[in-house]
Amino acid sequence: MKNILLSILMVAVVILGFMYWEQKNDERESLEENTALIQEQIRNVGKLVVTEGTFSQVFTYKNSKSFYFDVLSARKKALIVVNADVSVAYDLNKLDIQIDEEGKRVIINDIPEEEISINPNIKYYDVTQDYLNQFEAEDYNKIKARIEKGLREKIENSTLKSNARNRLVSELQKIYILTSSMGWTLEYKDQPISNSENLEKIKL
Repeated sequence: MKNILLSILMVAVVILGFMYWEQKNDERESLEENTALIQEQIRNVGKLVVTEGTFSQVFTYKNSKSFYFDVLSARKKALIVVNADVSVAYDLNKLDIQIDEEGKRVIINDIPEEEISINPNIKYYDVTQDYLNQFEAEDYNKIKARIEKGLREKIENSTLKSNARNRLVSELQKIYILTSSMGWTLEYKDQPISNSENLEKIKL
């Protein structure tokens, strides 16, 4: 009788051990599948997000020089028209993301800064210059600096940067939706993202 009970107990232990091992194996396979899905989504998001716009500027450049104790003066001026193609981009290949399998967390450690590209098309009209005060490389450098400063001010006052940020948030929401659907947590610098709206409040 004891031998029968011992045999039954040993069989039960083996069955329970097998079931436990099988359950752990299934959990591990499920974790690996989920991790692979998340990594694939991160690769899909990892691209260049670009928002483009066109800006125009018109201004007059003037310069004068005095000679012989201000008795004589030499002037130069030009009407300058600028049409510029501008883009604001986020290179999401530079996203710093960490996957914590044990804690089922996806942690965004760093989001790349925006990259602003300005390609101006500059045209000069009504150019006049005296012999003693002609346009030189220094003038063109000043004009270029003034153009870039003016365009950056226009960009700051436009919706271009906010539109680019909205596109960035839209890409990050894809990661949030996937992690949330699988019971994982998305975090940004130790700050849990509990809903899509939280992503919009991230300070870049």
